Amino acid sequence: MSTRDGTLDSRKWQGVKYFELLDGMLERLRPVGCGRDRAGNRELYFDQYATLMILYFFNPTVTTLRGLRQFTTLEKVQRLCGVKPTSLGSLSEAARVFDPRALEPIIGELAAKVARSRVAFPSAKEAALANLIAVDGSLLPALPRMAWALWQDATHRAAKMHVAFAVFPGVPVRATVTHGNASERDELRKLVQPGGFYVADRGYADYSLFREFDAQGVRFLIRLQENAVFEVQEERPLSAADRAAGVVRDVTLKRLGTEKHNALLKRPLRIVQVQGSQPDQMWVLATNALDLSADLIALAYHHRWQIELFFRWLKCVLGCRHLLSESPTGVTLQVYCAIIAALLIGLWTGAKPNKRTYEMLCHYFSGWATAEELERHLRQLQEKTTGPPSNS
Repeated sequence: MSTRDGTLDSRKWQGVKYFELLDGMLERLRPVGCGRDRAGNRELYFDQYATLMILYFFNPTVTTLRGLRQFTTLEKVQRLCGVKPTSLGSLSEAARVFDPRALEPIIGELAAKVARSRVAFPSAKEAALANLIAVDGSLLPALPRMAWALWQDATHRAAKMHVAFAVFPGVPVRATVTHGNASERDELRKLVQPGGFYVADRGYADYSLFREFDAQGVRFLIRLQENAVFEVQEERPLSAADRAAGVVRDVTLKRLGTEKHNALLKRPLRIVQVQGSQPDQMWVLATNALDLSADLIALAYHHRWQIELFFRWLKCVLGCRHLLSESPTGVTLQVYCAIIAALLIGLWTGAKPNKRTYEMLCHYFSGWATAEELERHLRQLQEKTTGPPSNS
């Protein structure tokens, strides 16, 4: 519901105990994009648009921009979002004039709240990996006329979301959106922060990047090609736990790469070789985490799979793979609002939810399930052993 000045009052939203987590956050968006409204006749503001987009992810019956336009004609939606019936043109314009960067602090604040919740804490064995963040990208199919979404050719276009995903709370913490062919390494530079511990697959391997991160105080664990060349400084002994985890070799390096192309390292890096999931597969893992045991290095790389499950959740369950906008700004707005919705779910549930939980939330916000039924479901979920998001 809106206040007298038209801004959102999240304390009066349907399901107050759930949306009060956004109290004061979306209201900051009100002035964004108003610079060009010199006539003072704007009827759709950024905070209202963001609210509509967040609600869109909890209403599976709305699948298109036209459906979202019709959504604004409902009296209950108008009370909740403070909007009037909104034209298709206004919704299309919003995806061009509102700056998605204004949503990044909201994502950061919600992610910090999740990090303080009980679901964020790993087991005692994995305590040293508490701050582990998986980084990867995932394609979102685009229309051929979306010329900016470069990918395979003129008839196969795609946008790409690049996400930093906190493994143990099981939520995204940062994201960027580019065309499908954008450099994953460049986006990784934007996503990492000093003090973080990042795990990524072979597409992010770059020896100069390793040195750059090491100098910045960024810990990393990135897989290399199996034929990677390196010069050993020291062989590290393997424990029984290391061998049980599939570790076959653990070494510190004098040089990573060939003598012709790479100088000696100023600070030693480390290679841990782990038996892969296939008999003929070897994972060659480069890291500057010299303090962790080799079995934890192997475990950390296994946890990289959590971000793949998240992408599956975001696209197949939350419905983010269908793009409502054709502009880069509009796609970024949609991805950011989807991430806010995912963070809210993590905070509401206090556990890593499954598809049934998402459906129950949709039933509640649609008016089919009572607050008591939803709370009973959430209590049952929290009593179970937490695991990654699933589609079951």
